[in-house]
Amino acid sequence: MIAQLGAAEVAAWLKDDAREKPLLIDVREPWEYAICHIEGAQLIPLQSIPNNLAQLPKDRDLVLICHRGNRSNVAAQWLARNGYERLHNLRGGVAAWASEVDPTMARY
Repeated sequence: MIAQLGAAEVAAWLKDDAREKPLLIDVREPWEYAICHIEGAQLIPLQSIPNNLAQLPKDRDLVLICHRGNRSNVAAQWLARNGYERLHNLRGGVAAWASEVDPTMARY
């Protein structure tokens, strides 16, 4: 089961200096990322995930991000089937982030 985290939960985690920061992985397309993204998120489009496993450590928490949370959940499920355990999906994606955390973020 992939943990589903809300935008406020991820924002709180990123601000919590007592916890190791998760690696933010944005699985959207480059044109989407160019419009808006969460600061610090690494862009690895969904179809590129299998060819970029070297960039995804198994010993660190990963938060997968997309526009609304569907593609990132698909990526997390695939990673889980390939030996990753510390996986979290940003429920609602960058759309939720813009609504709940950063209302100045561009939307599409």
